[in-house]
Amino acid sequence: MSRVGKMPVVIPAGVDISIKEDQISVKGTGGTLALAQSALVKITNDGGKLSFAPANESREANAMSGTMRQLVNNMVQGVSKGFEKKLTLIGVGYKAAAQGNKLNLAVGYSHPVNIDMPAGITVATPAPTEIVIKGADRQRVGQIAAEIRAVRPPEPYKGKGIRYSDETVTIKETKKK
Repeated sequence: MSRVGKMPVVIPAGVDISIKEDQISVKGTGGTLALAQSALVKITNDGGKLSFAPANESREANAMSGTMRQLVNNMVQGVSKGFEKKLTLIGVGYKAAAQGNKLNLAVGYSHPVNIDMPAGITVATPAPTEIVIKGADRQRVGQIAAEIRAVRPPEPYKGKGIRYSDETVTIKETKKK
């Protein structure tokens, strides 16, 4: 059995989980998230702990038990604590401004770049060169952060661009004569 799938998911106080034959829904202070349930995984609720077991002995069922366990764990963490990604802008004149559910970027183009945030995702700019993206759905927070970074990815010679706050960019040596 999958090592990740063996560990139970502990349900904190204030989080409600409903398991139906076709989907799992998690409800908490951060919102409500739903996930389609796989037929290869059996889920049991043992008094505040969710256990995941493969439905049969196939490799796919074994792998899916660990995957489903981690997806449900991310949902539980998301509705209780939430997830966040931090981005940093490096470059002269590069700045970001959050206005409601929009993010305005000035990153060296001849025009400003405006990005609309989907429902459930909030964006903040504590400083003009910092962007903080928060939300309950881990996949969507990471996807939005990747889309913002793709507007101006860091270039390898000076390191200018939008990067994750924990990302290290290796600077290339310039051409010598």
